[in-house]
Amino acid sequence: MKGDRVEIVIDAGSGTTRTYDIRATRAGRKVGITQSRGVVEVSETTRGGSTIRTARFLSNRVLALVEHPASDNPVADEILPALRSV
Repeated sequence: MKGDRVEIVIDAGSGTTRTYDIRATRAGRKVGITQSRGVVEVSETTRGGSTIRTARFLSNRVLALVEHPASDNPVADEILPALRSV
């Protein structure tokens, strides 16, 4: 859903951190998180399941992973017109 986002904070070494923000940029897209074999993968996908973009991080470097779901109120792009019966 447009407005979904995931915020990732990683250890960049030497006591510094970096923050990355992955967002669902269009209506009908969502952001998903996968963790396997020491890698955290955050990807934006379409309704059909096609991956648009992917960010990969080493699990031992991830300090925080925060999901920010979209609001329950749909954006104008996501409102489908009601079918009228004649």
